[in-house]
Amino acid sequence: MKKTFRIQNLKCGGCENTILNALLGINGVQNIAVHTDENSIALTYKDEDVYENVRAKLSKIGYPVVGYKNTVLKKAASYVSCAIGKINT
Repeated sequence: MKKTFRIQNLKCGGCENTILNALLGINGVQNIAVHTDENSIALTYKDEDVYENVRAKLSKIGYPVVGYKNTVLKKAASYVSCAIGKINT
């Protein structure tokens, strides 16, 4: 299955790096592309359970899918994730 969706709190290449590393660790995820200019992610995945794992992981690291709650804690997590992504580049 192929899906493109928008996420919240995506700011830069550090965010992109963190997201790529996090999603590559999910079994069944393939062909990930993060588009910072559009605040979106395109990916190929095996089934809807995999997509739910992707959505949950994104939320946990601070990048909830548009339409899901974006709390202050999620925003703070995205800044930490972004900084880690910049360090690991």
